[in-house]
Amino acid sequence: MDLKKLLENIKNIAIVGASSNPNRDSFQVMKFLMKNGYKVFPVNPKENNILGQKCYSSLKEIEEKIDMVDIFRAKEFIYDITNEAIEINANIIWIQEGIVDENAASLGIKSGLKVVMNKCPKKILES
Repeated sequence: MDLKKLLENIKNIAIVGASSNPNRDSFQVMKFLMKNGYKVFPVNPKENNILGQKCYSSLKEIEEKIDMVDIFRAKEFIYDITNEAIEINANIIWIQEGIVDENAASLGIKSGLKVVMNKCPKKILES
């Protein structure tokens, strides 16, 4: 799968586990994606607003079509987030570096999603 091409063909990205802390990877990636023209929807029930974007408490709250769900959560949450991504008809699940969840990947693939694990979209786009 050509990850750069995959990222070139999407516009709306939900970042699950987004943080307003500038030291967190999710903040850095969100800022980078916004700067590069993506429409980003942060998802974190503990936040109200990140980088000027309204924060959602779940994927189901977002009214626009989400192309990619970028997950910055611990492994034990990935499967449930994958289920939610399927429910909202997302196209891609992107699981951040350091996390591999074969059960979630299998669920996503069986449901017709493209699944990327253990990769960073910012690093892919910068390469």
